[in-house]
Amino acid sequence: MATPMFRFDPVELPPEALKIQGEVREFIQEHKDLMGFSKGEYSREFSKAMGKRGWIGMTWPKQYGGHERSAFERYVVIEEMLVAGAPLSAHYTGDRQSGPNILRFGTEEQKQFFCPKIAAGELAFCIGMSEPNSGSDLAATRTRAVKVDGGYKINGSKLWTSNAHRADYAILFCKMAQEGGPDVDDRHAGATQFLLDLKSPGLDIRPVINLLGEHHFNEIFLTDVFVPDNRLLGKEGNGWNQVTSELAFERSAPDRFLVLFQMLCQMVDVAGPNPDKATAAALGKLISQLATLRSMSVSIAGMLGEGLQPNNESAVVKDLGTRYEQDIPVVARQLFPTEPELEAIELYASMIARSTMNAPRFSIQGGTREILRGIIARGLGLR
Repeated sequence: MATPMFRFDPVELPPEALKIQGEVREFIQEHKDLMGFSKGEYSREFSKAMGKRGWIGMTWPKQYGGHERSAFERYVVIEEMLVAGAPLSAHYTGDRQSGPNILRFGTEEQKQFFCPKIAAGELAFCIGMSEPNSGSDLAATRTRAVKVDGGYKINGSKLWTSNAHRADYAILFCKMAQEGGPDVDDRHAGATQFLLDLKSPGLDIRPVINLLGEHHFNEIFLTDVFVPDNRLLGKEGNGWNQVTSELAFERSAPDRFLVLFQMLCQMVDVAGPNPDKATAAALGKLISQLATLRSMSVSIAGMLGEGLQPNNESAVVKDLGTRYEQDIPVVARQLFPTEPELEAIELYASMIARSTMNAPRFSIQGGTREILRGIIARGLGLR
């Protein structure tokens, strides 16, 4: 009988992953002043500290600044950090998807330049995908690149670009301008990716303030922005294959269902040791859903460790995780009604306010529900 390619039990983590779990928890205690539900999520210094411990780029080859650890060890590090409310944003996009995309499609020069800096927590990336009037429909992108002497000239705009005002680079998704206009028979024709320096002349980064009054999102306008030849990622016209690979990394991580974990813990604390049957049932449902999502996410880590591309599985976890996280503040308000107030002294009231106003973005980031369900349907052969 042939040995199956995928042999991981998604309920139990392997020994090396359990070992690193203790190390991460000690590290979290050393930096506990930075942890918490309402703490700032962006810290360059924290990212550098994680880089020194070898917890960024964990699965990457050592020749590119990585540490050749297992996908399960990486999963545990991310999971523990998310549960603690650690400020991961400065390095997370680079670690989760930009670095892996460069390793897969980049030139040797690009791998040597970018990946060690990302792994050290010294270089921050953001995602240049979504656009006004197209959202998650990446095939409808209007940003255009034209080949010029020594590189490319790019015009267009991007929206919902998280942390663009603080990042160093973006992987920009656009299309090559084609003679005679776009190919209406192939919406993916000409799709191309670039490694965009966010200090380039011609870039205008404008804030998009969220419901919490915070500057997290941005809109980017590109006017004749020049990108040199050596910052083309992959090949001209291969951008669709590249971006779908990148999105599989983005959607497979546990941050798609653990962002509000501390809110769930607070609900359990408020319920106390002897909740009534209705409260116990509601909390039990949320906790059982969390356990299921975790098993699914860990199994995807195993698939990535085997070199597989779990595009459909990642889309399922992202879709279910989004629904789950948006349900948490709704259930919280039903079980323990209180006046939500961001600056409330009572932690629970502040958490409800923050989680309620954060919830709408969960169904936007990483792809809308409609896009995800289209991917799932196609993967199942239903369209």
